[in-house]
Amino acid sequence: MSSTTAHLTAPPTTTALDEETARAELYGLLAQLYYAPPAPGLLAALRVAVTEAPASGAFLQEPWQQLVAMAREMADGAVADEYDALFGGVGKPEVYLYGSHYLSGFLNEKPLVRLRADLQGLGLAASEDMPDTEDHIACLCEVMRYLIAGDDGGVCHLQSQRTFFAGHLQPWVQQLCDALQAQPRARFYAALARFTRAFMEVEAQGFDMLE
Repeated sequence: MSSTTAHLTAPPTTTALDEETARAELYGLLAQLYYAPPAPGLLAALRVAVTEAPASGAFLQEPWQQLVAMAREMADGAVADEYDALFGGVGKPEVYLYGSHYLSGFLNEKPLVRLRADLQGLGLAASEDMPDTEDHIACLCEVMRYLIAGDDGGVCHLQSQRTFFAGHLQPWVQQLCDALQAQPRARFYAALARFTRAFMEVEAQGFDMLE
């Protein structure tokens, strides 16, 4: 489960195929931004990203514009320092990026066990050199990207996306966004949290329409 550089376009797009491509790319972008301090090339791409959606008033347009604006306002080093201040350091971080923390109050608990079982069922496993557990938000976003854009038709379809999202992202991702937006030290990552919240709301509504 490794991230590849996303192509940055203004969400949402117009056709069903374009929309699926945009969804996969946005999950890939979230995975990169949450996994580590953004590389200069990624921030450079974000700063020149299109910010006007094809349809006026699109739900994601404003939070996307705010994220791009914050990337343009802050230097690479400032964004990296913010990442380290919020998520790094020795001991307890300011904000946890792991689902188990929000679902059980502890790391490496039953939610992680269930996640690993579901990943095994999808034929997925974390790479041996990955230092974080699979319930890291970046890893979960990367799984969603794969379920949308992957070539294995046996698991890469809407129903598997819906099941994985409902079981491993939807129950806690809004709590992560709350924690980030409440952090006085968060600027870039507060903007990212606003976009994450809006994107996950759109995802949840889309999956609800499948019922």
